[in-house]
Amino acid sequence: MNERVTEISAVLRRGLEDDIPELRGDPRTVELLGASVEGNLDTVLHALQHDIPVARINAPTAAIEYARRLAQHGVPVNALVRAYRVGHRRMTELIFAELRAGDIAPADGVAVAEAITTTMFDYIDWITQQVVAVYESEREQWLESRNSVRALRVLEVLSGKKPVDIDAATEAIRYPMRWHHLALILWYPDTGASSDELNRLQRFVRELAEAVGADAAPLVGAADRTSAWAWLPYRSEQSDAVDKVRDFAAKCPDAPHLAIGTMGQGVSGFRRSHRYALRARSVALAGGDVEPRIIAASEPGLSAAALFDGGSAEVGEWVGEVLGELAADNDNDARLRETLRVFLRTGSSYKAAAAELDLHFNSVKYRVGRAVSRRGRPITDDRLDVELALLICHWYGAAVLRPNSD
Repeated sequence: MNERVTEISAVLRRGLEDDIPELRGDPRTVELLGASVEGNLDTVLHALQHDIPVARINAPTAAIEYARRLAQHGVPVNALVRAYRVGHRRMTELIFAELRAGDIAPADGVAVAEAITTTMFDYIDWITQQVVAVYESEREQWLESRNSVRALRVLEVLSGKKPVDIDAATEAIRYPMRWHHLALILWYPDTGASSDELNRLQRFVRELAEAVGADAAPLVGAADRTSAWAWLPYRSEQSDAVDKVRDFAAKCPDAPHLAIGTMGQGVSGFRRSHRYALRARSVALAGGDVEPRIIAASEPGLSAAALFDGGSAEVGEWVGEVLGELAADNDNDARLRETLRVFLRTGSSYKAAAAELDLHFNSVKYRVGRAVSRRGRPITDDRLDVELALLICHWYGAAVLRPNSD
């Protein structure tokens, strides 16, 4: 099983996500869950292989960091403990399947099973103690570092689980809830993150609010150690607010990554704007290494794309079925896909597409022809599927494309 750690880890991670809803977080947290599972699996298999005493083993780095992340996101500690129990059960099932498939004498098989199950139990018990201790310490520090009352009221407003007294919420949060709001999600990549990241995010939001003409102080809250939620308040709706935010962030070389919601009024608008910003961020993160630094929910097609899971194998398979060879991950097919997407979005107008893409009329016509040829069949019968598949490719990129075979 040491030779199949990555494969087995993926199976275990999917099982944990299916059985424990609290573990279905944003793409980065789910990725860290996978790293934690793989680290634990690799450690326990080597302990079994080399007869390493469990008491000498420290929890893998990824497992420690994952416990911290769950604490920061307010995931209950029992979800973390249950993850180890469920993982233990599934791992035991896989081990016994290996034993049944092996050519082992019955008496030896019993001895092997007893040795493995004893070590597995001791490992889970020992590592669980370590990660729970890390979780509790992180959670305590995290709560102490936040303005607890204000943060809890914001979460209550966002949850929508009970009626909101808008005047009381305004006083508790110290933010004008009756006004118009533009929500933002801000984050720095995990690599090289320092304890000062939240201070940097808060300074950036304050400078941004002043630059774009917000009518009061912004509301800023920590999401975790590298990301924050924010809202910009306006007395009236500002049609150019998103453009102003984008322009300011684009001119700041050290600006964080930024997902921008849509303008909304009152409590419902406060929630909706935040929800749309979260959707935009999920699309950005699904792009992996090519994630845009600034992304807005109002960009054409993004809200529709956000309804799909860009990391899902099923979505990638469907895109491949619809686009054929045009779904290959290479620069040439990327140009063809983008030309065809704009062509269809502009009403199948070569002239309009040429103007938007800054290309010659004949270049657009040639690329559209090549795109249809690469697909392998006309687009007249299933045009809606083609447009949707192209939209998904535009926003999720390599996550939904086929590896280049050229």
